[in-house]
Amino acid sequence: MTPGARIQAVIDLLTEVATIARPADAVISAFFRKRRYIGSKDRVAIAENVYAVLRRYARLSWWLVRADYCPPTPQAASRAMVMANILLTTPQSATALLRTFNGARFHPEAANAEETRLARALETHTLELPAMPENVRLECPPWAEAALRAGLGERFGVEMAALLEPAPLDVRINPMKTQREDALAALAADGIIAAPGQFSPFALRIEGRPALTASKAFQNGWVEIQDEGSQLVALLVDARPGQQVVDFCAGAGGKTLAVAAAMANKGRVVACDVLENRLKRATERFRRAGLHNIETRAFSSERDPWVKRHKEKFDRVLVDAPCAGVGTWRRNPDARWRSLGPGLTELVELQARILDSAARLVKPGGRLIYATCSLLTEENEDQIAAFVERNPSFQILNASEIWTNVITETPWPGDLGPFLRLFPARHHTDGFFAAILTHNTTEDRSREDVSDQENIQDVQDVQETQIASE
Repeated sequence: MTPGARIQAVIDLLTEVATIARPADAVISAFFRKRRYIGSKDRVAIAENVYAVLRRYARLSWWLVRADYCPPTPQAASRAMVMANILLTTPQSATALLRTFNGARFHPEAANAEETRLARALETHTLELPAMPENVRLECPPWAEAALRAGLGERFGVEMAALLEPAPLDVRINPMKTQREDALAALAADGIIAAPGQFSPFALRIEGRPALTASKAFQNGWVEIQDEGSQLVALLVDARPGQQVVDFCAGAGGKTLAVAAAMANKGRVVACDVLENRLKRATERFRRAGLHNIETRAFSSERDPWVKRHKEKFDRVLVDAPCAGVGTWRRNPDARWRSLGPGLTELVELQARILDSAARLVKPGGRLIYATCSLLTEENEDQIAAFVERNPSFQILNASEIWTNVITETPWPGDLGPFLRLFPARHHTDGFFAAILTHNTTEDRSREDVSDQENIQDVQDVQETQIASE
């Protein structure tokens, strides 16, 4: 493709992201599936430029306002954002850029008078100015700023800056099929360079963005794509061979795979989700990994009748709850600005309902593990405090003590206190939170069983838009 054709493809794709109510990665995948004629190098370049604009959305928008330009349509907004991104982050002049907007075949239409004025106004500037507000410079949306400042304290700027960077590519080796050194060698044979992770004994960090899914190591089920932070959450489940385990919000099955592998194919793992199609896709991952101790269960809602029928039957129940996904903004920069499901208040209420329902499955002496890919205390510490107040038979365990029993190779990376907290700047992972609770006694939870069919749509809306960091 010519440079002009690539620019037009970026504009078209950004317009679809802005107008289609789906996460950006899903829109991008669908865009390229419909355009098989676009070569692999062009696809990479187009996607990288789309994500660059999404990561700079607040700053680019600030410049449009400063230049007194108000795009009249989504297509015009995409054209303006692409122009601004090129002029503010590359040496290209306005004159050279406007020559590309020439109306030739596959090229952008010629710039109108307002677009020409905008280009001339931006060409002598860089992306950031001292006058730019901190929340704009750090791409922090208004709905999350107060909560993030309160939760992160003096680390607000550092962690928010880390969330602006592209996420690395991590994989988890499958101990049912290989060892880490063998996986490294297999990847290297396909030209893929990797190094051991910092914390997880099963983590590898891949250099660059190779065609990992085409490698023999991936196709043979030796490795699975999963952020190292997500791996640590799965390890803290401390699932053991022969146990009965539930992954209550299994999604694409990344943590399910890790938990089942830790059990060495012995015992039973039930992967549950309200989106049956996701479970069907996850089944292929289970098969490739050579794991046969997993069964799937499609729920009608978080209070599916199956939960009541299996009260206090499981040793471990993992709740990887739907959340605002702040910790995954490196991967999903559009999630800062686009509301594709319930807001934070509705999410917190949904999390509480899911926790209360999932807790019914935990046998006395068993454990409930609650996790999010969020950095907001409302979804994390506050949620656990409220749960324990409602459910006094559950007691918080110290995650660092469980860590030392499960992950013996690495010192505890977390703060003092009972919870696991992972941060992009400090730990070079996605942002994660995990709490581990034990069920001490049996108590009457009949008050929680009053509505087995409520809130179905809320759960489905959230999980359709939640992109788990797996």
